[in-house]
Amino acid sequence: MTSLARLLVVEDDPNLGSLLSSYLQARGYEADLRTDGQQGAMAFGKGRYDLILLDVMMPLKDGFTLAKEIRAKDPDVPIIFLTAKSMKQDTLAGFQSGADDYITKPFGMEELLLRISAVLRRTKGAEPVPEEPALYRFSQSELDHRKQVLRTPAGERRLTTKENELLRLLCVNRNQVLERTVALNQVWGNDSYFNGRSMDVYIAKLRKYLKEDPATEIINIHGKGFRLVAPDAQ
Repeated sequence: MTSLARLLVVEDDPNLGSLLSSYLQARGYEADLRTDGQQGAMAFGKGRYDLILLDVMMPLKDGFTLAKEIRAKDPDVPIIFLTAKSMKQDTLAGFQSGADDYITKPFGMEELLLRISAVLRRTKGAEPVPEEPALYRFSQSELDHRKQVLRTPAGERRLTTKENELLRLLCVNRNQVLERTVALNQVWGNDSYFNGRSMDVYIAKLRKYLKEDPATEIINIHGKGFRLVAPDAQ
């Protein structure tokens, strides 16, 4: 699959950074993650990027400083700030240092995706990100994630919200690794030990449901996460 665009993600929260980069990669972007401003500056100096996502409050070098340094080298590359601050003066400081957009934490992944797509269209004429499919079809099954319904050869099953979101993430990453931390942060909100145990219970439930489709399996990837192994829809 050809990448929609190459993004540099500079975010010092390891959980959020991992979640962002994995989600963007699943949606067709190439995403390079760096965890502080100094690493971000080095990555920008070595590579070419179509857009940069910058956390504001970072160790070694803050996002505003890094944005000014990037702007001195490349006045055109789009920059979107990610920050927990929402005060007007911080927003103004972001735009004064060269931001194209500004999104306040916490934010939804779909909202961020729309912002990225809009900035790329405006600055580079990039094609919009394809909408998420209404149905995920694989083997002899399909997930209607909007209705929270799983259909297998044995019939139709209504899913709980967490079952639905977890299976949707597995479908997005079908035949690839879905990292535990990514799933926990997106579905449960954090990757605590207790949420991890809860997710294992939900994985077991999904495995039971998918036994009705013998060509499909959720396997453990030791130390990393899970993989939904399934052929294309028949």
